[in-house]
Amino acid sequence: MEITNVSEYEAIAKQKLPKMVYDYYASGAEDQWTLQENRNAFSRILFRPRILIDVSKIDMTTTVLGFKISMPIMIAPTAMQKMAHPEGEYATARAASAAGTIMTLSSWATSSVEEVASTGPGIRFFQLYVYRDRNVVAQLVRRAERAGFKAIALTVDTPRLGRREADIKNRFTLPPFLTLKNFEGLDLGKMDQADDSGLASYVAGQIDRTLSWKDVQWLQTITKLPILVKGVLTAEDTRIAIQAGAAGIIVSNHGARQLDYVPATIMALEEVVKAAQGRVPVFLDGGVRRGTDVFKALALGASGIFIGRPVVFSLAAEGEAGVRKVLSMLREEFELTMALSGCRSLKEITREHIVTEWDSPHRRPLPRL
Repeated sequence: MEITNVSEYEAIAKQKLPKMVYDYYASGAEDQWTLQENRNAFSRILFRPRILIDVSKIDMTTTVLGFKISMPIMIAPTAMQKMAHPEGEYATARAASAAGTIMTLSSWATSSVEEVASTGPGIRFFQLYVYRDRNVVAQLVRRAERAGFKAIALTVDTPRLGRREADIKNRFTLPPFLTLKNFEGLDLGKMDQADDSGLASYVAGQIDRTLSWKDVQWLQTITKLPILVKGVLTAEDTRIAIQAGAAGIIVSNHGARQLDYVPATIMALEEVVKAAQGRVPVFLDGGVRRGTDVFKALALGASGIFIGRPVVFSLAAEGEAGVRKVLSMLREEFELTMALSGCRSLKEITREHIVTEWDSPHRRPLPRL
């Protein structure tokens, strides 16, 4: 049966993948309230479409940190993609490049920065966790630079790993034929069987709980690459991130895998955008499954969005072709949403094109029932 939207890939992935692997990709922290909310919150934003505008030509192109891309839809870092498909990150890299967009490679990838670079040209960012051993961090950054990666996405919401109960129940471990390729030769490449989440114990000894804003500044002393701070949800942290030299901000709750009962990212977005005051671009990840979701994020001030789970689910279902299809479906839906809303370019998408539950009555021209 033909796949007609992004969400349909999840059921196929669930059938195809071992339970431990599907659960690792699909689950969120604790009650998974935020996991649901990341999706549900989009449905509380409605359109105010403008009509009778010539939409025969629509331009979705944009620039991110000076790099021109075909659309404001990019690929978020997701770990261990070879658990989904044997080609893993190679397939994702080729799909992103074919779509003319950016791929972010997880530092916990099952393919190395060099291997991903070897797939051919493409604009790629590298997601980074800061480890206790700063020498490991410096080596990872250096390798990403040498492999031609263009920016660092620094994950800042993970001083400790969130509690993902499915991983604990399943005793999640990386399958034995896979390794975290970026750590090969750094003495950290393999995960061992463990009591709780195998991943948690692997990371527990490595991720630095002392991570603070001074480390964001330290990172700038070891690399000239721009740093995107990933995992910001408040105005306060937005202002500090900009002061600390961030080149951009990714509003993210880590796919609802860290602290449960934080707001959906689409709900936190406007607060962050207002605090940024146009000084740096603000991006969003979490819950995007439709072109309408992309439009809503841009209307609330995002410069672009990143997708995570749709990539691993489509990869599991159909490999590179699946990821290409997800990117093309989102692109087509977004283009249609723009046309039906009367927007011919990204700069024409404004706050006036949407109405939200939290808009004051004077903003919200809805009848009182």
